Amino acid sequence: MVICPYRLLERSQIFVDCLHLLAAHEPGNELHVVPEVSVPGGSVDYFVTSVRDQRVVDFVGVELQTMDTTGSVWPARQRFLDTASPSEVAEERTPIRSYGMNWKMTAKTTLVQLHHKIMTFEAINRHLVLVTQDDLLDYLRTSFDFDHVTEASLADAMHFHSYSFFEAESRYDLRLDGRLSTDAEGVAICLGLNAEPEVGLGEIVAQLERKISTATLLRIGGGGGAVGM
Repeated sequence: MVICPYRLLERSQIFVDCLHLLAAHEPGNELHVVPEVSVPGGSVDYFVTSVRDQRVVDFVGVELQTMDTTGSVWPARQRFLDTASPSEVAEERTPIRSYGMNWKMTAKTTLVQLHHKIMTFEAINRHLVLVTQDDLLDYLRTSFDFDHVTEASLADAMHFHSYSFFEAESRYDLRLDGRLSTDAEGVAICLGLNAEPEVGLGEIVAQLERKISTATLLRIGGGGGAVGM
């Protein structure tokens, strides 16, 4: 499982996979990836934004979610680095671990945050995409009521993009594994929570236009460095 969200930024693929949700984008517009834009319930990790003449034409929000952990892996790391032989490595791995994957809290926190934000996106007729690894989305589907969350539809505001890692030329590459979608009511069904949108389209556009620059231009291909950072 992925812990560091920057691993998901490889080749900017997750942003390219959201371009079809920019309904007002036209050839000739610039594409920008703008980080950390505030909405009710917190901030959205990235906005993929269509820009013409320095004016925002359309946008889609992109949230990245990887796994949280319990405890600290640092003591185990230090033991490993201090170990001189494979047999000693095996001995150091036998004590009870003080760390692990926090599946339950990660999943619930993710849905709560999405519910607070998706009501705003639906109110302004825009899309929000959760990008995560396939294993975490599978956990969400089995642990919460996801029966109403169907194959992706442009009519829905909330989209789920799951990714897998496959081995290619002695490395692991990111690949889109599946897409689902629902609306704000659908996210609420999972948790039974309520939130009211507190920000309008104009306020979000104003934030985006303050942040767009040559540094936020979407660059496709090349290395796996972060985009829009």
